Amino acid sequence: MRKIIYVIFIALCIQNISGQDLKPAYQKFVKSFIANVKSNNKEGVSALISFPLGREYPIPAVKNKADFIKRYDQIFDATLKSEIIKSNPAKDWTEMGYQGIMLAQGDIWMDTTGKIITINYQSQAEKDLKTKLIASEKGKLHPSIATFKAPVYVLETSKFRIRIDDLGNDKYRYASWSVKKPMSEKPDLILTNGKWISDGSGGNSHYEFKKDTYLYECYIIVIGTSDSPPAYLSISQNGKEILNQNAKIVTK
Repeated sequence: MRKIIYVIFIALCIQNISGQDLKPAYQKFVKSFIANVKSNNKEGVSALISFPLGREYPIPAVKNKADFIKRYDQIFDATLKSEIIKSNPAKDWTEMGYQGIMLAQGDIWMDTTGKIITINYQSQAEKDLKTKLIASEKGKLHPSIATFKAPVYVLETSKFRIRIDDLGNDKYRYASWSVKKPMSEKPDLILTNGKWISDGSGGNSHYEFKKDTYLYECYIIVIGTSDSPPAYLSISQNGKEILNQNAKIVTK
């Protein structure tokens, strides 16, 4: 599954930014974070986290400080701690404009106020938990959609509940129900052979599914305006949009 955010932006920008030392003001934030990790100060690290802290679906997000301290060792394993502690604040942390400050190739992201906003690294404990949660989730779904490589998103509009799953080999599946129906019931519509499309360098993207003369598109908004929804559904027929509904991201 794709990294939570920023992967495309990194690929486009890192060549232009490499070799530039991180600003001293930002190095101060990084040094504080490194010191807290090095001393295994869970309280100190938690004070530097922006909650909720997303984890790879279907692992639930870290809700707050108490939840973070409980799950600290699951997220910050020996490998991640070593990477952080050995990192050079000036050389290994890179400012990526409005996106924030990243460690290495994006394992950790910090905003320009010193708050950790994303941890893309996944420990073996989280990988095992993800496998367990996916198996459990499959058992709760209607048999017609219980086979997939990995879950991607569950979206809800005012009328529809939409589930997007990764089937492997760059193919995605769209399943939808009335928003009042559970996913244990047979979907009203199932579309396969969907594809993921990047919408520029900011992290926005969409999933595209076709059926006869209809085109179903689910847009995921990472960078937008103050009134942008987190996602939206667009349905077109013969190239003409016939439905457009904002959506909330239930799981991702």
